[in-house]
Amino acid sequence: MSQFTATDHLLMARALRLAERAAWTTRPNPMVGCVIAHGVEVVGEGWHQRAGGPHAEVFALRQAGERARGATAYVTLEPCAHYGRTPPCALALIDAGVGRVVAAMADPFPDVDGGGFALLRQAGITVDVGLMAAQARELNRGFLSRIERGRPFVRVKLAGSLDGRTAMANGESKWITGEAARADVQHWRARAGAILTGAATVLADDPLLTARPDTGEFLPPLRVVLDARLRTLACERVRDGDAGTLYLHDPTVLAPATDGAEFAGVPVLDDGRLELAAVMALLAARSINEVHVEAGPTLCGALLRAGLVDELLLYMAPLLMGDAARPLLAGLGIDSMAQTVALEVRDARMIGPDLRLLLRPA
Repeated sequence: MSQFTATDHLLMARALRLAERAAWTTRPNPMVGCVIAHGVEVVGEGWHQRAGGPHAEVFALRQAGERARGATAYVTLEPCAHYGRTPPCALALIDAGVGRVVAAMADPFPDVDGGGFALLRQAGITVDVGLMAAQARELNRGFLSRIERGRPFVRVKLAGSLDGRTAMANGESKWITGEAARADVQHWRARAGAILTGAATVLADDPLLTARPDTGEFLPPLRVVLDARLRTLACERVRDGDAGTLYLHDPTVLAPATDGAEFAGVPVLDDGRLELAAVMALLAARSINEVHVEAGPTLCGALLRAGLVDELLLYMAPLLMGDAARPLLAGLGIDSMAQTVALEVRDARMIGPDLRLLLRPA
């Protein structure tokens, strides 16, 4: 029999909704929400709004004041137990006199990882863990990927026709999808720590590669260009604006002094292409939780073939482009049904006239 009541589920769901409000502003920290309540009566709530600022528990305790004493605190992630840019939230909950803490999941970050729960239990506070854990993991899939796997969560955005084509044979592709789909993409870009593309896309399109959501505060994602030979430096738009730009290249190629850009060498394979696993490890080391990929079929196909794609964001327009047009993905080397890539549909909805599919490798 579950240790959690209907009220517990209701208030943890509220905490998860609060946490998600910081999807565009809290990275590289995880999104965290907190609700403090006596039974169904909420006396305080808050969410972690940005790295370096107060954590969710602090906002909720400020609102609750003396009414936190004896209350239950619902938190979407284990309260921190270490001194970083802010004091430990576990100690704040202890000092406030809460009687019970319900947490969705433990925090695998090495400086926490059970330490927060241990402090709370040592203080005599009841701690129950695991309520809506799947939802909490999904919320912070990027942070958890970086901490547990040593690489970011990778989303590949694709836009194509019903017959799976992304551009005409001559490269013409503006516009396959409608205005609503193009606006929707900006929200996905805004939640990413980095927007990644390849040299071929920069040379062909000279993109800005910035996030331009229509509402809400956000942190500009880092623009990452995979360019082994640094052929794209004459394309300046990818360095325009407030977002930083990082060029990843063959370490034997000398990086010039270029305004608005950083450079980092990455190991190369025998064919001269950058080693994609090393690319992701480097981005994780820079505290990138989520990578949003907008690139051509060759790079997108290579990422999928390397097992580095966690999610496909596919916009399908109601048009046909013919078999001479360019494919969604290239180089998969599929010759039989046994080699096909099975995908799980996580979400399907219409965005204007286009169908948006959110897919993950099954």
